[in-house]
Amino acid sequence: MPAHTSYDVVIVGGGHNGLVAAAYLARAGRSVLVMERRGNTGGAAVSTRPFDGVDARLSRYSYLVSLLPDKIVRDLGLKFAVRKRTVSSYTPKGTGGLLVGGDGTRESFARLTGGDREYESWQDFYAMTGRVGERVFPTLTEPLPTREALRERIGDETVWRTLFEEPIGVAIEKRFADDLVRGVVLTDALIGTFADAHDTSLLQNRCFLYHVIGGGTGDWDVPVGGMGALTDALADAARAAGAEIAVLHEVTGIETDGKRAEVAFRADGADGAEGTVAAGHVLVNASPQALAALLGDEPPAPAEGAQLKVNMLLRRLPRLRDRSVDPRDAFSGTFHVSEGYGQLATAYREAAEGRLPSAPPSEIYCHSLTDPSILGPELAAQGYQTLTLFGLHTPASLFAADNDAARSELLAATLAELDSYLAEPIADCLALDENGEPCIEAKTPLDLEQELRLPGGHIFHRDLAFPYATESTGRWGVETAHANVLLCGAGAVRGGGVSGVPGHNAAMAVLGR
Repeated sequence: MPAHTSYDVVIVGGGHNGLVAAAYLARAGRSVLVMERRGNTGGAAVSTRPFDGVDARLSRYSYLVSLLPDKIVRDLGLKFAVRKRTVSSYTPKGTGGLLVGGDGTRESFARLTGGDREYESWQDFYAMTGRVGERVFPTLTEPLPTREALRERIGDETVWRTLFEEPIGVAIEKRFADDLVRGVVLTDALIGTFADAHDTSLLQNRCFLYHVIGGGTGDWDVPVGGMGALTDALADAARAAGAEIAVLHEVTGIETDGKRAEVAFRADGADGAEGTVAAGHVLVNASPQALAALLGDEPPAPAEGAQLKVNMLLRRLPRLRDRSVDPRDAFSGTFHVSEGYGQLATAYREAAEGRLPSAPPSEIYCHSLTDPSILGPELAAQGYQTLTLFGLHTPASLFAADNDAARSELLAATLAELDSYLAEPIADCLALDENGEPCIEAKTPLDLEQELRLPGGHIFHRDLAFPYATESTGRWGVETAHANVLLCGAGAVRGGGVSGVPGHNAAMAVLGR
């Protein structure tokens, strides 16, 4: 049970954003209580051993870091590090493919496309997004700029139109000719986002922007020790600053008059005790849907996730049909599966019509190549590797009728699609747990909704927003209709991803900075 009956700030949810807010506020001298319904902090950013009797700690849900500002790491004195991947991506095609990263990138483009045009377009395009990242990323931890202020900060009308006004498919088709290259570019617009390249809502543009501005470079890095190392460091920082963290405490309601609030909770102990605590501010590190339910407010529009998450442990990496590439290089970055431009369009169309994609697109990451510490010493010595697969264009509605059957069907089709680029079946490489079962697990959007309370399995809690102010946003993008209740999770403006940005911004709003 909480140590006190009243706090300056109560934070609902102990995910990474809630912990960031707790650490900042406690360091500023506020009394802080974090209430987490699960038995551990971290939310979706956790490391676990999912396979019985196997000493491998996987980043089970979220898995890479791009949007976490160095400012937060420095401000909070976090003992946490990331490592760069040696290869950006590999995309197979028949018995060849495209390897991006290192000294052979130009040559790989030339082999695939027959010349230097696509490589030069690639260089120009990502130099452009790099300039945007340098200008936009620092604004994420500042009060929200207006649309015009952000436009002036970018300072290039062509770039502004490309990323903020026209569907990203226009720019991709204008700048690139090769179908595979176009698809690799488009994937950054589709992670956790169900949209077509030419969707007029520009949802795909918003997703693309967040994927190319991280750290001012767009690099996606591997957390040393797994994602749980980050949230453990954040919890340590919050506690060291004086914050109280109560796990197995589920918040069941919030009442507020805009100045003081009362937070009702249920403790998941032997007696299932219930109680209330008072607070000057309440920060909610949960979805906008959960926030509305706690307040008794009108819920926002339903959200829908659109991804398949698969975790695997292998005895060894599989051999590739493309003999020119070492599997260690191919899997060191992002391994794209059936993500050509036309393939992505077909998968989207099939899913929009209510069918599982016939050739499911996905991308794969082998974190243990970059950070072997997530493997036990014996596994590492024997050459074991982890694989994380993220499937696209699989909206939650496809699983509504029979989640188990749809999951099985989609997993089989996804692995078959991967096998088409391998010289041996991936099943032959899977490790076995202590019960003799293959080390593989799959999570649909409905599984994520059940396990993590992500609405509709949406990994961003709701559709991403452009990082500028509108009539409905407050100064920091975390404000709600109640003056002393703030949203500090992924559903805030400038939320989504493992960033800590909403937690930082909610803390700044409380402190009046």
